[in-house]
Amino acid sequence: MAKSRVVYSTDQGNLCPGCRQPVKQCRCRASSPTTGDGIVRLQRQTKGRNGKPVTLITGLGLDEQALKALAKDLKNRCGVGGSIEGFDILIQGDKRPEIKAMLEERGFTVKLAGG
Repeated sequence: MAKSRVVYSTDQGNLCPGCRQPVKQCRCRASSPTTGDGIVRLQRQTKGRNGKPVTLITGLGLDEQALKALAKDLKNRCGVGGSIEGFDILIQGDKRPEIKAMLEERGFTVKLAGG
């Protein structure tokens, strides 16, 4: 029994096939941003926020440091708060037109997505 290993366990949930860590703690996906089609999408969301809107910015394809700097600049120029979740930026309020103009100034291709 010296070569025994856990075959299945519900203790940690699903495991990532690459790094064998729980999916929420995956190291192999968190280390690199997802590369998409090169289009930044701006969505207005209210789900799970008591009806208060936020602007979700996805598809930037930036590393962690550049993402933090961009989020800080967007929050300052819009005069609101926000946060970073994974490789997405959340800005409080429906600021899609202002954010679209700022990102296009920086050379991004931007689309308004969703309702």
